This record gives sequence, structure tokens and C-alpha cells, in this order.
Amino acid sequence: MSKVQLSIAMGDYDRTRALFDGRVQIDGVDPVYMLLSPEEMFFRAMRSQDFDVTELSLSSYLVKHSKGECPYVAIPVFLSRAFRHTSIYVRKDRIKRPEDLKGKRVGLPEYQLTANVWARSILQDDYGVRPEDITWVRGGIETPGRPEKIKLELPANVHVEPAPDGTTISELLDRGEIDGFIGPRPPSRQALKNPDIGWLFDDPTAVAKDYYRRTGVFPIMHVVGIRKELAEHHAWLPGALLKAFTQSKAAALELLADTSATKVTLPFVEEQLKAARQTMGEDYWSYGVAAARKTLETFVRHHHSQGLSARLVSVDEIFHPSTYETFSV
Repeated sequence: MSKVQLSIAMGDYDRTRALFDGRVQIDGVDPVYMLLSPEEMFFRAMRSQDFDVTELSLSSYLVKHSKGECPYVAIPVFLSRAFRHTSIYVRKDRIKRPEDLKGKRVGLPEYQLTANVWARSILQDDYGVRPEDITWVRGGIETPGRPEKIKLELPANVHVEPAPDGTTISELLDRGEIDGFIGPRPPSRQALKNPDIGWLFDDPTAVAKDYYRRTGVFPIMHVVGIRKELAEHHAWLPGALLKAFTQSKAAALELLADTSATKVTLPFVEEQLKAARQTMGEDYWSYGVAAARKTLETFVRHHHSQGLSARLVSVDEIFHPSTYETFSV
């Protein structure tokens, strides 16, 4: 019996490598893998639905899902997670603490990016800086003229303006024409050479660890989506994908823990792995809804309050119904 051939777009991560190189197979599936950048994957998925299975921006997915317009249904595989305290850069010559951002101008590549939703949630919950307290300047990080992937209808009290034609937000930050910068990638190398530009938080790791201890939230950036018609036609497919992606992540963690010859091009891998487990537990990068419920509830609340989702989405409707109860793999 032939397998279902599916196109699968995902990032080149240690947690997906066992799928790509064939060590982990997806039950019943003959995959055609594409390792792509987030910008290309998300643009093609949302504009032309190029893939059968694809990594998706959690924010973009919720924008579409809240309106009933998303061609994909998600499964609780979180290929990208990150504490976004390092996403906030400021002019250190004028911004000394988060509260100083009130009334200031902050650049961002797109308002609805998941990293930016999380950064704004941190500023609001921990420091009382609301989205409407800032003027947002939208533009490319390295290349001028970046548009929003998805049309947004933001609240009237949220002010977003385009960067001047031919100008990037990195250039604006370097010249001091904006006070801060938020994005999933850092400003340009030229801007980072400026001694007056740096992270808002001098020790973002310490701040993020404190945030996790207080909230139990480990921010989720990306999920995996399946074309709705495929999930409807092949009832077994969402569970098979969840199983395989989970097995692939387990293979990556096993290799990471083998430090006889480290698999990561970084020193102090053992120390960092120990610190992550001490702070967040053995399963510090969990898949599945149950372990991530608090994180997901925080995100959907802020996503809606920031004017991005048309309604307050319940965590219990985000993912395919068959993937809410997980099994050991």
C-alpha cells in the first residue's frame, strides 16, 4: 500500500534533523522536506498555501484562525520557543528602564510578529507599558519597505506608522530617530556597533529566568500546521505528525546530552543544559497542550488585547482535536 506524499516545510533545527535525515519516519507518509527560513515559509503558507504541512507563526495562525480563515489546522508541536527579553533594543543614552519607553518611538518589522506580541506582553504585564503608550514605526530590519504579511485591523488608540521610504528601522535606531527596536532578529551589524544601542535589559537571561519562575511561561513562537482538507481526509495524520515530531525532538535532546563530543558549536554546553533543567525541569521544551496551557493562555489573552485576533480564542480550539491527548513516544 502506497504512502501519502506530503510537502513539509520546516526550519533547519536540531529538533527536526532526525526527520530530515530519515532517522525518524512519519507513519503512513512519504515526505518531501524543505528547510526554509521563517520569513519564506510564513509568507508562502499564508499567501499561497504552498505546503501540505508547514511551520507557522503562532500569531499569524491566530489572526487567521480567529476569523475562521486559516487554511491550516495546528498541532501542538512548538518548533520555536524563546524568551523575548533579548528582542528589545533601545537607545541606552535615553532609555534607562522599561518605563522610559512610554511616549517613545519604537521600530518593528511587523506589528503582528509573534516575538513582538510576546515582547509587548512582557512590557505590559511586568512594567505597565501598554501598546498604546508607544508609537510603532514599521519597516525592514536590513531592507526597506517590509509590509505586514496579514492585513490587520488594530484598535484606534494603537498608532503604527511606516518608516520613511528607503529607510530601515536599523538605520533609524542608529541615527537616533527612534528610541527602541523590537524584533525576532537583532538590528543590523552597523547599528550594533553604536555604543549607545543595546539590550533594554542589561542581563536578559537573569530577567527571563525570574519571569519564568514567577509565571511558568516559556514563550511559544511557532506551531506546525496541516492543510485542513488533509486532516479531514486522513484522520490519522495529525497524530502521526505529532508522534514523529516528538520523536525527532527526543533524538535531538539525546545527542545534546552526549557531551563526549559536543554537537553544538558552543562552549559550556553541559553547564547551560544543567541550568535549563534546574530552572525549567527535565522536559524544558515540551510539546503538547497540557504542559503549555499557561503559556498559550497568556499568549491568546495578549494577542486579543493587542487587537490582533478578532475574538478571544480558547486554547481548547487552537489545535486539531485528536492532538489534545498525547501518548508516550
